[in-house]
Amino acid sequence: MKSLTAGHNSSAPVPQLIAATAQSLPEQANALARARAFAEPLLASETLDTGENILAHADAVAAILKSIGGSEAMQAASYLVYACDHLNKPQEVIAKAFGDNFAALAVETTKLVRVQRQARQAQVANARAATAIPMAQTTAAQTENVRKMLLAFSRDLRVVMLRLASRLQTLRFFAATKLPVPAGLASEALQVFAPLANRLGIREIKWEMEDLSFRFLEPDTYRQVARLLDETRSERESQMEHLRALLETELKAQGIAATVQGRPKHIYSIVKKMRGKSLGFDQVYDIRALRIVVADVRDCYAALSWVHSRFTPVTEEFDDYIAKPKVNGYQSLHTIVRDQAGQPIEIQIRTHAMHDHAEHGVAAHWAYKEAGTKGYAGVSASGAYDAKIAVLRQLLAWERDLSGAQEQGVFDDRIYVLTPDAAIVELPKGATAVDFAYSVHTNLGHRCRGARVDGVMVPLNTPLKNGQTVEVTVAKEGGPSRDWLNTELGYLVSHRARAKVRAWFNALAMNETVAKGREAVEKLLQRLGKTAIKLDDLASQLGFNSADNLFEVVGKDEFSLRNIEILLRPPEPALPADDYLPLKKPRSAANAAKGGVLVVGVDSLMTQLAKCCKPAPPDAICGFVTRGKGVSVHRTDCSNLREMVTKNGERVIEVEWGQPTTAHAAVYPVDVAIEAADRQGLLRDISEIFTKEKMNVIGVQTQSVKGTAWMTFTVEVSDSGRLGKVLGIVAELSGVRSARRR
Repeated sequence: MKSLTAGHNSSAPVPQLIAATAQSLPEQANALARARAFAEPLLASETLDTGENILAHADAVAAILKSIGGSEAMQAASYLVYACDHLNKPQEVIAKAFGDNFAALAVETTKLVRVQRQARQAQVANARAATAIPMAQTTAAQTENVRKMLLAFSRDLRVVMLRLASRLQTLRFFAATKLPVPAGLASEALQVFAPLANRLGIREIKWEMEDLSFRFLEPDTYRQVARLLDETRSERESQMEHLRALLETELKAQGIAATVQGRPKHIYSIVKKMRGKSLGFDQVYDIRALRIVVADVRDCYAALSWVHSRFTPVTEEFDDYIAKPKVNGYQSLHTIVRDQAGQPIEIQIRTHAMHDHAEHGVAAHWAYKEAGTKGYAGVSASGAYDAKIAVLRQLLAWERDLSGAQEQGVFDDRIYVLTPDAAIVELPKGATAVDFAYSVHTNLGHRCRGARVDGVMVPLNTPLKNGQTVEVTVAKEGGPSRDWLNTELGYLVSHRARAKVRAWFNALAMNETVAKGREAVEKLLQRLGKTAIKLDDLASQLGFNSADNLFEVVGKDEFSLRNIEILLRPPEPALPADDYLPLKKPRSAANAAKGGVLVVGVDSLMTQLAKCCKPAPPDAICGFVTRGKGVSVHRTDCSNLREMVTKNGERVIEVEWGQPTTAHAAVYPVDVAIEAADRQGLLRDISEIFTKEKMNVIGVQTQSVKGTAWMTFTVEVSDSGRLGKVLGIVAELSGVRSARRR
């Protein structure tokens, strides 16, 4: 809810940070003087793209490093960095004169300077062209990537320290000269460098960089808030220092050993809080803030009691995070009091252990202010990234001797490369140009055919390195190579890119399968004379969502074309009138009784039961005179019969069921169609019902598609009326959706 920035006596880990980074540079006699003498003839007459003299800039950077505790070796490095651009072989020359450690630092920092310059130039070009950020990245995402890249480039934090000092000096230069600030420079300082300084606990740089950047970006708002403060910064700081010393002395007089820290808010912090929480200036209570650090919890509440007795508390602005810690473990007492002049002062009270956790653990000031949507720092940070920074800070505080430990390993699993437009792309370590192409766009990856890294053509399986600019050449059409999936060839490292390649080949195989199935179905429809039928309608009748779904299972041989043929069974061919032949009587009248069917008005005509509808008594039936096969007997609701009657109605003849002459009742084959959710034991359960009901099963066809079972049973019945009752029993089985006679 409230915030506090450390002041003169802050215990933020700046000394430890500087000591840790400095230890990795070997101390050399007169290193600073030697480095300046080495660089002076190279830099004295040169200027940066900002217009500032390079030697003067290097002098100022060295001074800033000195002011925050940087060693002579660190200060010396600031000159060598700028000398790199004016040497043919900087790595060799600097290594020979100062050692490999100085050479590595200078070259690495120079590389980062170039990358950032490219990024700013690209942003300016995009702004002029009114285009979006490359790869459609949001400003917040791109900013966070720049932060990550800063640390990924840093084999140790010396690179970051040099870049922070350099950017602060650049802002000071523009403030002093009143020259117009280049587009993007102030924004980058505010959105990237200042939060990074905050994360590393270098608040001296952080607050000055924020105020200067904000002054350039929003000069009117800056001046307005400055007027509202109604006093100069030095006056405010003097007032707070007096109050800090007074509190520390009086607490000790009360028997409370306390360290009091603090300084007033700077202008950017005030504006950020006003905007983030929709507050008026008079509602920002912590413009002046102090922190009291004591030995134990008992002293916390004792100090709180004394503060409330010494000043006037604002009761609604009290929070006890000791009794109820924040979810991230943060503990402290927060209170707002008013001094004798009625001005509000924020006071935080905590133990040394709580303070150490807040400053160095996951609940550090920068973590809870920048982590979530409820914060107001402008850019959210990922939990995993913050965790890595927290670990890095602890390493810096604990390990003083980093000599020879160039690789800290915090970002060993990631690299950051650039597009030709200077957009930053995060990739796994060892990633190639093909991984890069897929991370930008899937279609770019599919069509990738070549790559340039820093302008030089390289094989597609070349591992990329931090800070390289990558450009891929693509074909107008086509897809990936199967070689890319061969891990031994090393084309792909990213799991995401590998999945995209597999998906492409799976889709290609699916298209081939669908085409194969379509061809088979269309050939069947041609053979059946059903080419006019809509394929989607056919698929729907068979239980599929689309024609392609039907073609897929047919192409995989998972669905028999026989199912389609049964659905679209063609009628028996009707005979042309001139092909009519008179029927002959069967040799034996007994044949009429075998089928149990009699032709009304005609004795002993040969009859046969139609296979398309399989009639059985007591079905309503009708006869149709065929060529050479006697009378074909159909159910009156048979679709084939209706079609034949439409074409040759004169061939219809009346028939009826007769009485069998044998001792046993005649049986008739009928087809039963069953649709059910496929499950284990389904066929067995259905068969058991037919057996129990004494119905002989003489044929079974089954097909399972996407969890649905389609079954056709041919059973012998003497009475089709009884079949309906049996099908009712089948329909009650678990999973059965329908059971009907075909």
